[in-house]
Order: sequence, then C-alpha cells, then structure tokens
Amino acid sequence: MTTTDDVGYHARRKARWGGSEIAFWLLALACAFAFPSRYLIMTDIVRLALFALSLDLILGYAGIVSLGHAAFFGVGAYSAGLLAVHGVMTQPALALVAAGLAAAVLGILTSFLVIRGADLTRLMVTLGVALLLEALAESFSDLTGGTDGLQGIEMQPLLGLFPFDMFGRTGFFYSLTVLFLLFLLARRIVHSPFGLSLRAIRNNPLRASAIGIPVNRRLIEVYTLAAFYAGIAGALFTQTTALASLDVFSFERSADLLLVVVIGGTGYLYGGLIGAVLFRMLQELFSSITPQYWQFWIGLVLVVIALVGRQRLHRWVLCIPNRIAQLGGRKPAVTAPGSDGP
Repeated sequence: MTTTDDVGYHARRKARWGGSEIAFWLLALACAFAFPSRYLIMTDIVRLALFALSLDLILGYAGIVSLGHAAFFGVGAYSAGLLAVHGVMTQPALALVAAGLAAAVLGILTSFLVIRGADLTRLMVTLGVALLLEALAESFSDLTGGTDGLQGIEMQPLLGLFPFDMFGRTGFFYSLTVLFLLFLLARRIVHSPFGLSLRAIRNNPLRASAIGIPVNRRLIEVYTLAAFYAGIAGALFTQTTALASLDVFSFERSADLLLVVVIGGTGYLYGGLIGAVLFRMLQELFSSITPQYWQFWIGLVLVVIALVGRQRLHRWVLCIPNRIAQLGGRKPAVTAPGSDGP
C-alpha cells in the first residue's frame, strides 16, 4: 500500500460514524423527553455548543486564536432581530441563513487582518473588532435600541406550523436540528482534503506553503465559515429568546467561549459540544451554591484539567456512550483529543 493509499484509508476510517457518536446524539435527543421542564437551559446549551463549534473550526483546526468571536455572534443576533422587527423576512429558518451570511461577510472583511501577524496580534485584532462593533451598536441606538436592546421582536411560527412557546420546546428542537445539520457539515469538512490541509497549516505553516497549500486562502475560507457558524448561533439566540442587546458583543461572551473550548478540548468537534454541556452544568451548580463566586470554582476546574489531563477526563466523560456502543456490538469512535481511536 502506497503512502497516498495510507492517507486515504486513514481519512476514510476517521470519517466513519461510530456507535458512540450515534449514542451521543441519541442521548441529546433523549434529554428532550427525559427533562421536559428544562427546555430553556438545554436550548442555551445547544446554542453555546454551536458557538463553541465555530471557534473550534479556527482554533483547533487552523490554529487561529480569537478573543472577539462574539463579533460574529452579535452580528447574527442583531441581523435576525432586525429582520423580524421590520418584517423583512418573517420565516425564522430563512432569517437564520440570512443572519449567518451577514456574519460571514464580516468574516471575509476582517479575515485579511487576522491572517497577518502572530497569535498576540490576532488576539488584539479580534478583540478590537468585537469592541468596535459593540460601540457602533450603542451609537446607532435608533436602529439597535442601544443599551435597552432591540425592542418588539416577535418570531413567526417555524415553517408556519410550530410557534415559539414560553417553555422553549420548539426552540430546543429547532436549535438541536440546526446544530446537528451544521455539525454534519463541519464533520464532512474536517475529514476532507480541505480539513487535512488546515491541520498541516496549524502544525507548520511554512512547510504547508512549501508543499503547495495556499495558506492564506485556506485561513480566509475557514475563518469565514467559522463566522457563518457563529452568526447562526447568534441568530438562534435572538429567535429563541426574542432578545438582542449589546451583551451579544461583550468580551465576557468571548471569554466564556474560550473557557468552553478549553474544558472540552480543541481539534475535536465533540470537544466544543461536551465543553458547552459541562460549562453550563458547572455554572448552574456553582451559581446555586455560591452565586457571587461561581467564577472562582470554574477557575478551579480549569486548574484540575491542567493537573489531571484532558484526555483522562474525556475518557471518564465518554465512558457511558462508549459502553452503550460496545453493548450494541459497535466499536467506540468518540475518543479524547490527541487519540487516534480504535
């Protein structure tokens, strides 16, 4: 078997669906029926998971560090809100795509700044873009509502059949469906030649350029894709909460997103999803115990992750879905970051 055949075989093997992956999504769906009173918090987790997935596409696969990813989230949130308020696009699904495209345009426009410079430069540039957009949203208060937020957001029934209810049932299934579809797209991308080229750029940009990979073009493309995903997450936030305020651009939102990705792991699509679940569960737990100091306990969790090791923690978290897969006679496929799997 030639080297090319080895690479192709490895890529196809990694792209196959495993039993534990199927169990993961079945478990997510089962939560809707097991916890019918928790639709709102579960919807929040799903939105955060999609947001974390967007950051993992650039951080885990392309090595682009961002401290202002909330810029795209905010553009998507306000785009969906404005489309609903002014009746330009009343169908939530179509408005969702339009909001994502608006964020993608911002991604293209700012990507040329991000590809220049090292990690520190990228941190400052991305943070500056988010702060600039927050200031602009506050300045154009006639359009955005300023500090009071966008008023009068009323979402039409999804597909004309499913109204958004106060308990969040429609919002949860809507958000979960969007997350699953975009996850399928992201999974296909990262296991494609495009995804392999991103890994090569992350590991050694100079070597990737030497073997003919268009480094800058690849970085612009994945940065735009990540912006689209973040915009979709922001639009879901507005559509499921009927709220869009300056908070969507805040530095705290970008910082929390980084914590989610750190907890879950990078370069591993399920890391953002697992990190979102753990972060929200820990936040709710610590907030109920010590409302003023929950951030201290989150910081302590990060210290534990650094001391114990993320791979070992992931094996503990994934033992249940992997065990379900083994009982079903399938090999586990969801593995910890850095592991090649079975």
